Amino acid sequence: MNIKPKVFDPAAFKETTRNQWNSAAEAWDRWSPLLSRWLGPATELMLDMTHVQKGSRVLDVAAGAGEQTMAIARRTGPTGYVLATDLSPSILDHAAANAKQAGYGHVDTMVKDGEALSEIETQPFDAVISRVGLIYFPDQVKALTGMRDQLREGGHVGAMTYAAADLNGFFSIPVGIIRRRAALPAPLPGQPGPFSLGDPDVLVQRFREAGFSDIQIERVPAPVRLGSALECLQFEQESFGALHQMLGGLSDEEQDDAWAEIEEALGAFDKDGQFEGPCEMLVASAIK
Repeated sequence: MNIKPKVFDPAAFKETTRNQWNSAAEAWDRWSPLLSRWLGPATELMLDMTHVQKGSRVLDVAAGAGEQTMAIARRTGPTGYVLATDLSPSILDHAAANAKQAGYGHVDTMVKDGEALSEIETQPFDAVISRVGLIYFPDQVKALTGMRDQLREGGHVGAMTYAAADLNGFFSIPVGIIRRRAALPAPLPGQPGPFSLGDPDVLVQRFREAGFSDIQIERVPAPVRLGSALECLQFEQESFGALHQMLGGLSDEEQDDAWAEIEEALGAFDKDGQFEGPCEMLVASAIK
């Protein structure tokens, strides 16, 4: 009997992703101070590389709770404009609330699939950015093409992605442990994920296929610094919905055992009373 191989279902993946981020929205927002410390320097480099400045019009794709949206809004000032989009309405509610609390009247939010950006009807943007979002799009070239459609001629696109898995132990180690314990198969062909753009050559190719030029990529060390491995475990348990999805087939006791093994493994990064998990980001920019 012939058994048809499983194929990646992008529609189902997007629905699961939306639900994950709806569930993790409050936690992701609550961990914003960590995100700022952890990803702030790479974010500022991305904004430098895309020439975001006072008066710029910027589209923020997969904005999440908007920690980087606030950084953009500070740069553009009230004479600029920022539109934050995300697939998850719940997490975008936090971005809107944070902008309002900060007094940023030049920030708007819109629930929008990152592969449907061409549908947005507005004036062209000076820059389009996506921080750790492009890696989760099933059709990354389509997403980048939509970003290009929203740019003015000469405008810049910027993206941040994780580098290769072996450079990101804080995340890849938990993923590996869960995959082994849950006996999960390798990702299906075409399936996006945290390290899907960890190869700079692949990242460059995606930009080229979307029609961009003058592609630049910088490597940025971004260690995850927390008080302990236990605190890192708490961050990942609360905020990384994909890990819970991977654990879904295990019993509660088996899940507890998996988390315990993850905490023990992460303990290798505890040193002198502080946790420092290995992480390296790729920061890319290109021009329309």
